[in-house]
Amino acid sequence: MSEELTIVQRTVDELYRAHSRRVLATLIRLTGSFDAAEEALHDAFVAALERWPGAGVPAKPVPWLVSAGRFKAIDRARRRANFDAKQEEIARDMIASATVDADHHEDDAIGEDRLRLIFTCCHPALSPDAQVALTLRTVGGLTTEEIAHAFFMPAPTLAQRIVRAKNKIRCARIPYEIPAARDLPGRLDTVLAVLYLIFNEGYSASSGDSLTRGDLCAEAIRLCRLLLDLLPEPEVEGLLALMLLHDSRRAARVSTSGEPLLLEAQDRALWDTDQIREGVARTERALTSHRYGSYALQAAIGAVHAEAPSAGRTDWRQIVGLYDVLMEMNASPVVELNRAVAVAMSDGPAAGLALIDGLFARGELTSYQLAHAARADLLRRLGRRTEAVTAYANALALTAQAPHRRFLEKRIAELGH
Repeated sequence: MSEELTIVQRTVDELYRAHSRRVLATLIRLTGSFDAAEEALHDAFVAALERWPGAGVPAKPVPWLVSAGRFKAIDRARRRANFDAKQEEIARDMIASATVDADHHEDDAIGEDRLRLIFTCCHPALSPDAQVALTLRTVGGLTTEEIAHAFFMPAPTLAQRIVRAKNKIRCARIPYEIPAARDLPGRLDTVLAVLYLIFNEGYSASSGDSLTRGDLCAEAIRLCRLLLDLLPEPEVEGLLALMLLHDSRRAARVSTSGEPLLLEAQDRALWDTDQIREGVARTERALTSHRYGSYALQAAIGAVHAEAPSAGRTDWRQIVGLYDVLMEMNASPVVELNRAVAVAMSDGPAAGLALIDGLFARGELTSYQLAHAARADLLRRLGRRTEAVTAYANALALTAQAPHRRFLEKRIAELGH
């Protein structure tokens, strides 16, 4: 392979990782079909590999990919119309919409298409689970397996759910648009939940060899900024603050060998002070509005961590108090687990362990690897080594992410020795 071809291949790979979801969103708008857009996306990147080695990489590669995909989709629609009369109307609509939009593939328009796609995927005609799954697949670019892991369900079941959601959008002719201002608040909760799930998959990848995926974190933050411009609500600002405060620690969460570092082991000099400053300011604005929700409260917890000069000087009592308020507002087993960890840091590992054991006794979080890992850590700190090994092994059995597996295996080896 020539050096020029290698450079183009690397460029195309980087563009796919960074911008394929943006291109797909615009192609969905132009084609009116998720499936046709996915085919067009593939065709566009194949065309880039074929043409760019000779013609050079265009100055604006993303609009080029959109245009290439659009023409490929039109060609496919025309060929299908020749064999299937039912496809003629689809082909005419696709050609008409693509022609009208031919000169509007600039970056701002493409970015807005991502927001349109989120609201389409989160349409109330779809079930809440389908909304989240479809958005994570199309907007976030997660694989079916990654989404299934997040939902604790088999991948084939999740795949069927996504297919049904696409069919529902097509058959119900759900519009590909940002809702009118009067309809935005009712659609907001699901959109925020989806953005946070995309961010979480980037902040702590569910599988693979990398602990984090910075592209997903950055995309979730970018989309949340777009949403805040569109709908300046306290909870939108609270979610943006929460993501900024979490993301500020991302560079310090991984050791040089690629293993996760717990909060107390992180080098706080690596934390992004600009993100912390913005996150804290946005948290304060969201909270002073008196219309805040669970995201703003979680951001407040993140702010306490971010402003502590060291792990030992963290105000754990304040964090427990914030979790108490969060429990009143939005109780869940995961919030209870996080509160139990904070109690362990404030009142000692035995107090936290009793709360986690209470969760397990109720049958909560038994399939959640972080619950077993938290319990194992408290048992380790209490010197109950044999029980800690068993708890770490339970967490390991539920973990697909390679760095986390290495971390757990290391803990088991240390305790066994």
